[in-house]
Amino acid sequence: MNSCIFMAEIVQDPQLRYTSDTQTAVTEFLVQIDPLRDGDAPETLKVVTWRKLAEAVPENFHRGDRVVIEGRLGMILFDRPEGFREKRAEVTAQRIHLISHSPGGAPAMTPPPAASMPSPDPVTPMNPAVPAPSGDEPLSDDIPF
Repeated sequence: MNSCIFMAEIVQDPQLRYTSDTQTAVTEFLVQIDPLRDGDAPETLKVVTWRKLAEAVPENFHRGDRVVIEGRLGMILFDRPEGFREKRAEVTAQRIHLISHSPGGAPAMTPPPAASMPSPDPVTPMNPAVPAPSGDEPLSDDIPF
């Protein structure tokens, strides 16, 4: 089973778009992961969300926010204009948990009281068109494949 959970900082505001054929919502953004060793550079990773989660992400998350992302890690292979193929890691997010908002960003949303879980509280979408998750369930969506 391909599954990953990691903490990162959003370094590019999420960009919402729609697929041309089915008009499915897709959001893409970049996150930066702290290096494991002193002296190493931080890693940048592309995150993709789909459908209801994709519609909620640009409203709730912004550049500078610290988040925990749950999803699937994949390798994308593409041709470069320089004539060679490049491989990049990409995460398809299934859940995103807010840790802290960026300074000067949107005000922190008050999460519901945590049950007995020490993990960060999930973010509830503020868009009335996007149904809120029930109970303590984090905002999530199915992967379209």
